[in-house]
Amino acid sequence: MSLFRDDGVVLRTQKLGEADRIITLLTRGHGRVRAVARGVRRTKSKFGARLEPFSHVDVQFFARGSELIGRGLPLCTQSETIAPYGGGIVTDYARYTAGTAMLETAERFTDHEGEPAVQQYLLLVGALRTLARGEHAPNLILDAFLLRSLAVNGYAPSFENCAKCGLDGPNRFFSVASGGIVCRDCRVPGSVVPSSEAVALLSALLTGDWPTADACEARHVREGSGLVSAYLHWHLERGLRSLRYVETGHGRSATGGAARDATGRA
Repeated sequence: MSLFRDDGVVLRTQKLGEADRIITLLTRGHGRVRAVARGVRRTKSKFGARLEPFSHVDVQFFARGSELIGRGLPLCTQSETIAPYGGGIVTDYARYTAGTAMLETAERFTDHEGEPAVQQYLLLVGALRTLARGEHAPNLILDAFLLRSLAVNGYAPSFENCAKCGLDGPNRFFSVASGGIVCRDCRVPGSVVPSSEAVALLSALLTGDWPTADACEARHVREGSGLVSAYLHWHLERGLRSLRYVETGHGRSATGGAARDATGRA
């Protein structure tokens, strides 16, 4: 039997019995962890409110046996709040839906419990902090997070040089199956021709050029969001459930239009 501590972000909670919950966290040192928090649904619980989605917490776990995974779920025995990001997120619809999509993305990119995913963890903490502070439009923060999550997991799209042959850009065509922008000779059926402004926006979001991203027109933001959604859907093999509720500036879902076109599927 062993005790260990780690800091993490609460991704999801599930009811267990009459008063308990299963808490899913993305932690700094142990990757994705599922643990049981006993009694947290009781009104007298001392730390139940700390273990809610979007919370950045320092948690002590109690595990039976020497291994974290494989011998039942560990128990959450203590929890201290590092940053309550939920307070700045859940009161605003656009922030809440964007944040929910971030949590689902982080969980999907950490399939194996107990395997460290430090880059994904740091990306999530930074994105939630920025979202809670309202430093940029929620849909821009979400698209930046999605692009960088794809990049750290080995799926970085190309937005200038041809993703297949490496021809120096700028190139005109975009193909999710080919890895982003491709040249005329490498284009495949289903490739689309996005506007240069949308491509520049996505490149800015991937590299952290926020002045360029913030100045982009709404129509190009919507176009870029569709491309990001299509690219993410392709590499995850199925879309995010939460992404359908995200709006991109004028009430239009990020999963529509350009996303369908870019995959070559209706």
